[in-house]
Amino acid sequence: VWAGGTTPEIVVRWLGPVDYPAISVSQDLVIGGRWSAVLQDAAGSTLEQRGEFREIVPLERLMFTFIWEGDHEDGEPVDTLGSIALSDAPGARTRMIFRHEFLKSATSLDGHRYGWTSSFGRLSEWIGSKLMEAGNED
Repeated sequence: VWAGGTTPEIVVRWLGPVDYPAISVSQDLVIGGRWSAVLQDAAGSTLEQRGEFREIVPLERLMFTFIWEGDHEDGEPVDTLGSIALSDAPGARTRMIFRHEFLKSATSLDGHRYGWTSSFGRLSEWIGSKLMEAGNED
């Protein structure tokens, strides 16, 4: 799961909702390092997002800023803060707690909830496919 969120070649496989998947992802995984992603829909319209890493605790925690390029959902974008906390769960599984704070409005909250839920569903599918390839269905 850690590699899935910190390796650009993997992140590009799941980031973005099913109708706006990522087509490029870059990351400089150091405190203060920048990340960016471009999402694209079937018609070719793109959305760009970026930020910087604020906290990195390998295999445990990742905190990053998040902002859209250009206007999005409810006007001028604002810096927000995302965090992912990972911990062991029963059955050799990983528990992930995700937070996205300082969103501007209920409209933004709804849009991001949809996008992240869809993205993490795609991450789960990607992890499941890797487990199947390895012969481990758990």
